[in-house]
Amino acid sequence: MNSLKYLAAYTIPISAFIGVNMEGYWSFLTPLYAFVAIPLLEILLAQDAGNLTESARASKRLNPIYDLMLFVNIPIVFVLIWLVGTKISTGSYDFYEYVGFAFSLGIVLGTNGINVAHELGHRQGSVQRFLGKLLLLPSFYMHFYIEHNFGHHVHAATPEDPATARYNQSVYHFWVTSVFRQYINAWRIQRNLLKKESATFFSFKNDMFWYAIIQLAYIGLLYVVFGGFATAFLMLCGIIGFLLLETVNYIEHYGLLRLKRSSGRYERVQEIHSWNSNHVIGRIVLYELTRHSDHHFKSSKKYQLLDYHNSSPDMPYGYPTSMVLSLIPPLWFRIMNPRIPKEMKPA
Repeated sequence: MNSLKYLAAYTIPISAFIGVNMEGYWSFLTPLYAFVAIPLLEILLAQDAGNLTESARASKRLNPIYDLMLFVNIPIVFVLIWLVGTKISTGSYDFYEYVGFAFSLGIVLGTNGINVAHELGHRQGSVQRFLGKLLLLPSFYMHFYIEHNFGHHVHAATPEDPATARYNQSVYHFWVTSVFRQYINAWRIQRNLLKKESATFFSFKNDMFWYAIIQLAYIGLLYVVFGGFATAFLMLCGIIGFLLLETVNYIEHYGLLRLKRSSGRYERVQEIHSWNSNHVIGRIVLYELTRHSDHHFKSSKKYQLLDYHNSSPDMPYGYPTSMVLSLIPPLWFRIMNPRIPKEMKPA
């Protein structure tokens, strides 16, 4: 029964299906649920810092239901894309309804799309990694697989990492620097991988080239099925989806830096280099993404097995609440800056 708590992750797309179908002011149901109702619940409910016993860990490691709950997100995401695309291409709505639809689908693309893709992208099986890349497609962020796995997990909490927000950097500035630097880094990583295999740019091993082709083909398919306006609208939803991801990136490592040794190399990634949250609702709707320190300690560790470390810095609020706070930079800095260790702050 304990595994069924992760069914709560489906409440976000369920709210989107309801809001899109009901239309009108109901179209804002998902953003209100994700960034008003969930933060309120996180404040009201007690946190849970407990870790699994060894017997529970062994049971959860082998239970296939945890993977199945991830896979179910794939049809959910693409059916919702079809529903929104159909409505936009065949109906006429007030401007506020378009805004509600865009944020509803965009939030689902970020939470049940990119977030699940992140989990599957760390798996050892090629099929699971393929499904993860499929979930990155609607947000046009397939390069995330390369940059995150071969870049972020190497350089996290250093100035070399585009996905680590610097001290006193606003989330809006971070969106720009992270999005463009990650894409450039992904191409750089791909080039180095091709060199190691003595492969050319047009090799089948050039994943970045294929990602570009696949994403262009996806846009073309949207245009054929839904027309130009709906295609542009769905592309906007994809942008909202990856900006949601970048907001999560922003809060995950904000202001935390690994120290550089006398050798010029950075210290090993430790539990102190990621912000954690034990707020229950955020944990289950984001598939334990909030236990981020343990994820960096061992990236192949499945979400249901992640532990909490006492040495990890804790956020005063859950991830959904923190994402809202980050959109108000002065308030964010006032809350978070005092929590950053002195040795990590710039001189």
